[in-house]
Amino acid sequence: MTIVVDASVAVKWVLREIGGDAADALLDHDGLIAPSIWLAEATNALWRRARMAEITAKEASERLSELQNAPVRSVAFEPHLDQALKLATEIGHPVYDCVYFALAVRHETHVVTADRRFAVAATTAALTDRVRLLSP
Repeated sequence: MTIVVDASVAVKWVLREIGGDAADALLDHDGLIAPSIWLAEATNALWRRARMAEITAKEASERLSELQNAPVRSVAFEPHLDQALKLATEIGHPVYDCVYFALAVRHETHVVTADRRFAVAATTAALTDRVRLLSP
């Protein structure tokens, strides 16, 4: 079974945060996919942590290397933008998160996220079972 993971989950693989153990458990799954924007989003989170002096620039770079080797198959996001826009409009949530949602719909699976706001917004959609909150 394929599972879509978003950047909020991926960041937990390389930074010790609440929910890290649950995120790590997903690494044992063979079918992890994400839209190709996941790595840019995760890298931005690393940059933000370095900017806030929670990690060094060198640590951010090391964590990025770990993410680049994560067992996630990147999928082009462009074919999913129309569906993502429709979902974003329906649930009132940003398109970049809804790209993950659209990918899950397309692959008849679900996206796992640590973003509570995204998970809550998705409950307003008819496809609420396609977004699951990572348990801590």
